[in-house]
Amino acid sequence: NGEANRPLIIIAHGGFFLAGANNGMDVVPLCEDFAKMGYAVASISYRLGIANLLDLENELIRAVWRGVHDGRAAVRHFRKSVEEDGNPWGIDPERIYMGGVSAGGFLALHHAYVDNESEIPSVIDQSQPGMGGGLEGASGNPGYSSDVAGIFNVSGALKDADWMQAGDVPLVSVHGTADGTVPYGTGSVALLGFNVTEVDGSATLHEQAEEIGLTHCFVTIDGAGHVPHVTNADAYDVTLSTVAGALSSWICASYPNQCGAYDYTSDIREQVAASVRMYPNPATGGQVTLSHSASDGEWT
Repeated sequence: NGEANRPLIIIAHGGFFLAGANNGMDVVPLCEDFAKMGYAVASISYRLGIANLLDLENELIRAVWRGVHDGRAAVRHFRKSVEEDGNPWGIDPERIYMGGVSAGGFLALHHAYVDNESEIPSVIDQSQPGMGGGLEGASGNPGYSSDVAGIFNVSGALKDADWMQAGDVPLVSVHGTADGTVPYGTGSVALLGFNVTEVDGSATLHEQAEEIGLTHCFVTIDGAGHVPHVTNADAYDVTLSTVAGALSSWICASYPNQCGAYDYTSDIREQVAASVRMYPNPATGGQVTLSHSASDGEWT
């Protein structure tokens, strides 16, 4: 439709920087549901591959850095589309948000919080093909900002929580306490049962956010493993509603600042069919209202 100022969400898929795709089930349902809420949503591809499994720790760091460069190029692409292509997706270039699942969470977190040349890992040899360009990289669309307005992270981690500083963009995370791939707190990333490198998972990141006064929201899924929203409907609902609520509070000052899924009574939840949806949003040519009468228990 004619909307020309939608917030844009850019989502990066998971796959340990070895596999995964932008049409994977870890990201597509989220993309579709956010689009139905009125966002413009882009699921991006980024460079995959680990060249030397005998040097897995350093290779993973290099893979994350390549992904960060590609993510920054994606943000620049959309700002370029506004300036040079007539804003074909109808986005607001001041309200671009980056998020990711698993490896995509690593990408998003490092995109936002590695913002100083001194934080570029020492194993990054910028003279090597595809690794140069400093913080911004050389993946395309130069001359435009890669800044984002906020980050969401599902089962991801940051190499060092101290890279988060006061004044950085806000963060919302969802993480299972029994994640055996990416640590819930500080610990090792695991691939096929082998520990690869120590990182700071979501719980540690939000301790840091609390300490520095960063706007943040962190929701734990007790007993859940890695990316539980892919296989568990309740975990998906918690993930979607947590991220959507945080984004809404950042975008709209009048939106209730609630961290976490909305708490419905079981009686009301049982009355609402899982198939109820309202879209497109905004709609044109009419108005749709969903109301509930507590007295008769009927939905109209």
